[in-house]
Amino acid sequence: MPCTCDNMSETDQSILKIFFFYWLPLIVACLAIFIQSGLPGSERMPDVRFFDKLLHFVAYALLGILFYRAYETLALQENHKLLIFISIASATLYGISDEIHQYFVPSRHADILDVMANTIGSICGVYFYDRWKAWKKSPSSNNP
Repeated sequence: MPCTCDNMSETDQSILKIFFFYWLPLIVACLAIFIQSGLPGSERMPDVRFFDKLLHFVAYALLGILFYRAYETLALQENHKLLIFISIASATLYGISDEIHQYFVPSRHADILDVMANTIGSICGVYFYDRWKAWKKSPSSNNP
């Protein structure tokens, strides 16, 4: 018998909402990075110095934000410093595992500078997202 929303409790609906809004974007981003890393390296990169590092920075800034958002749905949200640390650490460790993955992909290679760009990106993404959330909460942000 198919499940309808009428038969679902509020708790079940809340869990589904949390999964689809907070956890699924994180899972999709991790899968996208993994799949892209398994493809042969692109020979058609723009001729801009460190452009690939900028791409790593942006991707892992977003990944750090997605980890932060997902972890906010857990009891972890009660410890703000731990939430920030675990979000940065998770994105950074995923970046390290991604570089290890690339080491085994033909025509790709692992690069310590990519790991650094991933780490700095995750730090910046989590930091600026956290600051934005604090600003949104502040009473002065509600004034026109």
